Amino acid sequence: MPGHALLGAQFTATSMIGMIALAGIIVRNSILLVDYIRLRVAQGVPLAEAVVQSAITRAQPIVLTGAAAMAGAFFILDDPIFNGLAIALIFGILVSTVLTLVVIPTLYYAAYRRQHERAGTA
Repeated sequence: MPGHALLGAQFTATSMIGMIALAGIIVRNSILLVDYIRLRVAQGVPLAEAVVQSAITRAQPIVLTGAAAMAGAFFILDDPIFNGLAIALIFGILVSTVLTLVVIPTLYYAAYRRQHERAGTA
């Protein structure tokens, strides 16, 4: 939504389609990130280290995938019908990449820190 406001573009049906697609992208990336954290913890790595390792390991694929999708969306910015989709994808992927690599690991650590401290694996 802020991307639309910044560019002075209308929020259209294709914008909504872009937002729905973004939900799938961030959920997929977050699941892969959390799965890697759990894998590392199961291997005996302390939670804090596993969280940092997961963000470092997954950062390159997440950023490259996001950059490719943003670049693809850039080419439909001038299209009057798909302009909203392009704006939603470009700005949404930018925000979802930050959410996936910064906010999700932080929230996961905050949510499970005490549980791992009690188990002696923090």
